[in-house]
Amino acid sequence: MEFLNNVINGISLGSIYAVIALGYTMVYGIAKMLNFAHGDIIMVGSYIVFILMSRTSVNPYIALLISIAACTVLGVLVERLAYRPLRGASPLAVLITAIGVSYFLENAALLIFGSQAKNFTSFIKFPSITFGGGAVVIQGLTIVTIVVSLVIMIVLTLFVNKTKPGKAMLAVSEDQGAAQLMGINVNKTIALTFAIGSGLAAIAGVLLCSKYPTLSSQTGAMPGIKAFVAAVLGGIGSIPGAAIGGLLIGIIEILSKTYISSQLSDAIVFAVLIVVLLVKPTGILGKKVQVKV
Repeated sequence: MEFLNNVINGISLGSIYAVIALGYTMVYGIAKMLNFAHGDIIMVGSYIVFILMSRTSVNPYIALLISIAACTVLGVLVERLAYRPLRGASPLAVLITAIGVSYFLENAALLIFGSQAKNFTSFIKFPSITFGGGAVVIQGLTIVTIVVSLVIMIVLTLFVNKTKPGKAMLAVSEDQGAAQLMGINVNKTIALTFAIGSGLAAIAGVLLCSKYPTLSSQTGAMPGIKAFVAAVLGGIGSIPGAAIGGLLIGIIEILSKTYISSQLSDAIVFAVLIVVLLVKPTGILGKKVQVKV
């Protein structure tokens, strides 16, 4: 029963990684760029909710909506100011810029909120479910996290496949030049991608801080990196791949902490990335792209 409880905890954590991984997979799938500042947008969204809840009388769910809106705007600004000028640039230039944006957001948080970690109080209230006479317990937060992640996956999949902006995203991901000739505004489509990914980051931040209630300028850094590993594992550019990768990484991390070593769990997660890159570089659901010369 202990093993089953650990798997459930892994699924809960993996669901959070899956939501974060969506930001990576959408931006890469459409703009062919890796937004390594995505984890810091999670931190910004979490701080916004924390400040609104602790210093004002704003309803927590209204605070979450404000956080989503603020992170959406932040994502658009990051794309416009940092990434748009780098389209067509070398991957190294994009990586350096992403690191610069990440450090800027982290240091801005240090200046504004201070270096002392904050205690994030979860406002998610949902009853737990027990099985086997109390041997297996599914926490209310775990249920909410899994359901929210599942709903986001379904809605996002329908949005991409059924709506006009979503189909524009698919067209841009296939060929930006051809999409532009068809009358699609590539700049707006890519900006929309950053906006959606950043808005989801705010939701992921609340779920993450509700599970691990310590908030600092580094809150989103390591989860962001692990979510990137999840995106690569599942097949970066694939929405279902982000879900599968996130769940697998979450389960691997929790089981590693429980049965191997809490100090080695992160190393094991990154070892998974190395193995995947060696065995199947495109990931579980990734598609092999043939480049014409």
